[in-house]
Amino acid sequence: MQSLVDKPWGSYEIIEQADNYLVKKIIVNPQSKLSLQSHDHRSEHWIIVEGTAEVTINDEVTIVECNHSIFIPQNSKHSLANNKDSTLIVIEVWYGDKLSEDDIIRYKDIYGRV
Repeated sequence: MQSLVDKPWGSYEIIEQADNYLVKKIIVNPQSKLSLQSHDHRSEHWIIVEGTAEVTINDEVTIVECNHSIFIPQNSKHSLANNKDSTLIVIEVWYGDKLSEDDIIRYKDIYGRV
């Protein structure tokens, strides 16, 4: 599939892709977080395979431990943070009718992206 893509918070690689789903392996560096964002065309499932995630969905913050998962509904404002000193690894599954990076609406981003 795709090689590793570097991001300000870590990296990801696409593991599998079909017409209506996409599977990524996400690596979040220690003390890093992804932007607060939403998607018009997809929902997401996050499975924590290493580390502990702080997940924000709308106004609710949940700590998700290794070997647990969380569902991100379409159109919900959400964010993923790694507040630990070790790496966070997440398997992310997108499901929807548009599976591209341009389906990201950013509300808050510490890296200055819009």
